Order: sequence, then C-alpha cells, then structure tokens
Amino acid sequence: MLSGATTETAGAVGEGSVHRALVTEVARVRAATPGRPPRVLDVGGGSGAWAVPLARSGCAVTVVDNSPNALAALQRRAREAGVHDLITPVQGDVDALAEVVPQGGADLVLGHGLLEVVDDAAAAVSALAAATAPGGAVSVLVVGRYAAVLARTLSGRLAEARAVLTDPDGRFGADDALRRRLDAETLRGLLEQGGALRVETLQGDGVLDGWVPGAVRDGGPAAARAVSELEDIAATASPLVEIATRLHALARRSA
Repeated sequence: MLSGATTETAGAVGEGSVHRALVTEVARVRAATPGRPPRVLDVGGGSGAWAVPLARSGCAVTVVDNSPNALAALQRRAREAGVHDLITPVQGDVDALAEVVPQGGADLVLGHGLLEVVDDAAAAVSALAAATAPGGAVSVLVVGRYAAVLARTLSGRLAEARAVLTDPDGRFGADDALRRRLDAETLRGLLEQGGALRVETLQGDGVLDGWVPGAVRDGGPAAARAVSELEDIAATASPLVEIATRLHALARRSA
C-alpha cells in the first residue's frame, strides 16, 4: 500500500519548494539540538528518494515501508551513497506505525505520496502526528485534485475530468489507482482536524512547470532558470496553488 507510487503521486526530489522547506526544517532542528543529528521518519519512503538526500545532509532517517523489495533497493541505494549507517529500514505499515517506531521520537515525519493511497487518511494523519516529537513537523505531499481535472480535460478525457471534479474523493471511477485527490482546503482540514497539528506551510509542487512548452524548456540554462523562478513564485500564489500537480504541507505538532 505504501510503495506503489503512480505517475501522479511520484514527485521528483530536486531544488524546488518542497526540498527547500525540508532543508529549512532540518536546519531548525539542528540549531535547536546541536548535539545530535536530526531524526527523520519517512513513512512509505520506498527506495529512498527522500531518505537518501536527507541522510546525505546528516540526518538519521528511519524508512517504514511494507515492501521488502523497496527496502532492499533502499539499502543498496544507501550503500552506494555512503549513508548506510544513517538509514534504518523497517518493514511496516502506517496502520500499525506505533508498533514499529517510537511514538514522539521523530523531529520530522514525512508522508509523501501516502494520504492518497491509504484506506483511512484521517487515521494515517493521526499516526504521523503521534510519531512526531512535540514541536516537530509533519511533511505531506499529495496529488492535487484540480491539476488532475485540467490534465484530463486537455487530453480529451472529459468523463474522467468530470468525475474527478465532482466525486467527493476526486476519483474517476472504480479503476482509479488512487483512493483520493485533495484540494488545499481539504488537505488543511485533514491535517488540523485532530488538533495535534497546525499547518504552517501549504504550497504547490509542480504548479506551472508542467505547462511550459517543450521548446521553452530546451532553451538552455537561462530558460531553465526562468521556469524555476516562475515556479517558485507560483508555488505560494493562492489562486495557482490549487492547480499544482501536487500539494505540499508542513504542519507543526504542538509542543
């Protein structure tokens, strides 16, 4: 359940807004606790797309995933990156997170590509919050509903577009690989409903860059910078956040 990232859920780890938010949070933890490495828990982290870069930055990362194959790939990747000693793979599921990791033990908890595939999103949020140390943060990255509507409309799949727009969970039918797609308001409500978390950052990931024509993308370093700068501005522009391919939120657990 935690490993099968679809094209929609998969997000590249680069120098974008999500990456910068995590770097800022790790720096905050490091400044507050200079005597130890920041403790990161990556739930559904698969083969380590986020875990390995975080370990390279000096974090101690525990990756919980229910796929033995994904965890084996994680270990290979960690060894190749020279951070094997900083990454702990644990086979488990968010439904039983308390059984495999200490409660309140992580400075930063990641649930990227998680809430759209679990059976009970509210229960998953509660589990992520419970695993977070007081004052720590939960980072979630989810598929955006309205980007899916636009993409299907532009490709002529109008019945699917209508279904994603009108279905309570943003699904296009029984064959949909995702259990839900979220908009910004729904995501904020889901994270804050239990009272343990307060959303500090809610931004888009992949707001406009997916709509940039290929000819512009191939225009060299200057064009790449222009696209990146435009995306940075759009990531927090409230009308545009809703059409982001993915929505990213960083929520703080009460101290």
